[in-house]
Amino acid sequence: MRSVKILPAHWPSLRSLFWTGPVLLVMGLSAGFVSGTWGPIVLGLLTPGMFICSLWLWFQVTGQRFWSQRSTQVGGNALVATLAVLVILGLVNFLGVRYDTRIDLTEKQLFTLSPQSQQVVKELKQPVKVWVFSGQLTSPDRSLLENFHRQNPTQFSFEVVDPQAQPALVQKFDVKEFGDVFLESGKRRQFLQSVRENRLSESKLVNALAQLNNGRQTQVYFLQGHGEHSLESGQGAFSAAVKALEAKSILSKPLNLAVTGKVPGDASVVVVAGPQQTLLEGEAKALEAYLKQGGNLLLLIDPNTNPGLETLLKSWGVTLDNAIAIDASGRGQLVGLNPAAPLVTHYGDSPITRDFGNNTSFYPLARPLEITPVDGVKSTPLLLTNEQSWAETDLQSQDLKFDANADRRGPLILGVALSRPATSSSSPSPAAKPGATPSPQKPESRLVVIGNSQFAMDGLFDRVLNGDVFLNSVTWLGQQHDSILSIRPKEDANRRLTITTEQGRLLSLLALGVLPLLAFGTATFLWWQRR
Repeated sequence: MRSVKILPAHWPSLRSLFWTGPVLLVMGLSAGFVSGTWGPIVLGLLTPGMFICSLWLWFQVTGQRFWSQRSTQVGGNALVATLAVLVILGLVNFLGVRYDTRIDLTEKQLFTLSPQSQQVVKELKQPVKVWVFSGQLTSPDRSLLENFHRQNPTQFSFEVVDPQAQPALVQKFDVKEFGDVFLESGKRRQFLQSVRENRLSESKLVNALAQLNNGRQTQVYFLQGHGEHSLESGQGAFSAAVKALEAKSILSKPLNLAVTGKVPGDASVVVVAGPQQTLLEGEAKALEAYLKQGGNLLLLIDPNTNPGLETLLKSWGVTLDNAIAIDASGRGQLVGLNPAAPLVTHYGDSPITRDFGNNTSFYPLARPLEITPVDGVKSTPLLLTNEQSWAETDLQSQDLKFDANADRRGPLILGVALSRPATSSSSPSPAAKPGATPSPQKPESRLVVIGNSQFAMDGLFDRVLNGDVFLNSVTWLGQQHDSILSIRPKEDANRRLTITTEQGRLLSLLALGVLPLLAFGTATFLWWQRR
């Protein structure tokens, strides 16, 4: 007769306690892998876990027909499955802590920094700290600052300050109200914005950082006096463009060369936006002299106009066609554009357009450009139409049809960026305001010519990439920080639905009257069919 070992009577109650062994083992292993250290706490979890598991195995092995029992097999499977799940969860948590990966599923990638922002933060040359004087920071604002910090943890940091708890800092930064945000780098401090009513702007922050990298202020002058677009709000104005430049910490001023005679010495860029009358000979020569001194000029010239800059453009190898670009592909009509407003999806390899990809911009009534090679001048086409476009020379005709004898087949160049070494040194102009800091001219002159000005006026500036073409052109011409040129940081899309009173009444009638009656009628019909 075989001897049978009898387990203690209280074995069933003790068996449930043995589950603490695997739990302690998993906790210890997870803590060790995640923290990367195997200190007293980790060992304090692993040691009793191993002891309890060993004790459980000893009790089970000494029992009768242990391995052949069905309960042993079921319990072993359950134990293995439980341990596998716990190990997987531990590994997932370990990988999540060790490798920080974020996936932005929003339509416009609102929680991902733009390429421009990432480049600016990565190239910070000195530590920069953002001070937010607010009792608390909203989740989107904190997420934005944390995204900046991740790009360059050693150079970018931020701190949220309670103004009531730290009055010394409030006095140091001259804080006016709760929510003020300041940027500090070394001894430089500048007010950024207030987050009391508005969210923290990625655009304002990245442009302030770029300004710190550059070390000087960009000053843009808009030529006036020849029918150019106004800088004030109004039909056909450039007020949206001016506001966008201000958001990039770029100052804008009007310029009348008939009064000043010379381009001011602090001019980083001069913009000639859609002149309707011919410039005076002295004004054209002033622009030529400015370019020779290492200046930077943006020309936006519409069809059927003569700005009187033929000599200047010829020296750079640019000719303005007396024609209109026609897009016969039909793609523009899908978004409400006519053939005389070519839709551009092909861009040149320039810092201005390099990150545009296949995104779109459009140019109502644009004139093509012809580029001729000139010694010492580097030219890069910016805006290229498709192969189904042509340059229409008959500007009076209402019937748009390609004429092989007179018209030029596409692709057409609508914009070009040019550069060449400066031919003379510059000196501060007497036209500059007293006390103004002259903008140090570069040994390189830059010129951007676009055969259209309407793409950047109010109402069209914020459409697709139109504003980016203008802003990136000005930034490239300013020669401050070529590597930050990219698509502007994206803003939230306004998805609020605005309806009239009549539409509201109609929706109420449908919701409270028509739909219930339709449901009741359907139910009545089904009941009648089943009778």
